[in-house]
Amino acid sequence: MNDPNTFTERSLPVIDTSSFHITREEGLMLYEDMVLGRLFEDKCAEMYYRGKMFGFVHLYNGQEAVSTGVIRAMRPGEDYVCSTYRDHVHALSAGVPARQVMAELFGKETGCSKGRGGSMHMFSGTHRLLGGYAFVAEGIPVATGAAFQSKYRRETMGDESADQVTACFFGDGASNNGQFFECLNMAALWKLPILYVVENNKWAIGMAHDRATSQPEIYKKASVFGMVGVEVDGMDVLAVRKVAQEAVARARAGEGPTLIEALTYRFRGHSLADPDELRSAPEKDFWLSRDPIKKLAGQLIERNLASEEDLKGIDDKIQELVNESVKFAETSPEPDPSELYRYVFAE
Repeated sequence: MNDPNTFTERSLPVIDTSSFHITREEGLMLYEDMVLGRLFEDKCAEMYYRGKMFGFVHLYNGQEAVSTGVIRAMRPGEDYVCSTYRDHVHALSAGVPARQVMAELFGKETGCSKGRGGSMHMFSGTHRLLGGYAFVAEGIPVATGAAFQSKYRRETMGDESADQVTACFFGDGASNNGQFFECLNMAALWKLPILYVVENNKWAIGMAHDRATSQPEIYKKASVFGMVGVEVDGMDVLAVRKVAQEAVARARAGEGPTLIEALTYRFRGHSLADPDELRSAPEKDFWLSRDPIKKLAGQLIERNLASEEDLKGIDDKIQELVNESVKFAETSPEPDPSELYRYVFAE
């Protein structure tokens, strides 16, 4: 076995973000979105351990720069987002109100999936959130289909307004599944407007990524399909945003898909039921020191786009919002048992 006190780390791609133009409004928007994700997930952990949530709950702490950097580079409410079982924060970035996400986690009728989906099955047609999926790689074909219909409506049916782009999120483990290869092949052949976003957090449940794949650098697999493949530091929201903006522009211009591999890390175990004993302390400490929220806060202050008081004000506002979402969830009604089979089919 490897020495638990040592670990080897894949070198992170270096992008000098100091030259990236960003306004105060944009910077505070990115910060607020990431803080919402972090504080919401912290509250989920509290509620889970207090027995308010049941089943498996997979938190997103540490990966916020990926969700915010990609989804907020798109058109929320117009473009499509397809998630995984780690889907709460993708839903929030896509614009689903925190109270609806929390109510879904509580299994209430006011949840975004009417209390039928729970933690792993967030969905909102209004916000173009195509769902969270419990099976690994299950969302990749759904997202590919969404991208296909956008292209078909625009090019075959003559609908000039159908220029929507789809973002498909999945983990490093999913890149070894058949759906990954089949869908990337079709997307490249048909030049579909889609971003395949691999959130490589190094661990597929308890399996280290570099032990499970013959080519650990996932973005390089894009070359097999003649597709653009990009590696990015998933702990730097400005770097992720820049890569996403370029990929979205290519997709909207009809130039086809992009495979983005964001190197990131989850600060908690695989799920709240995971004792998280497999990852070494030095590895965790290395990634905790690269907290994406603290990094953006430093960048905003350094650029004189925000003060510590500004950021503290956002922190307090978001904490109040999250607390309110819990009150809403607790006081919301349970689904009516007589409607057990409702929403199985379209009405």
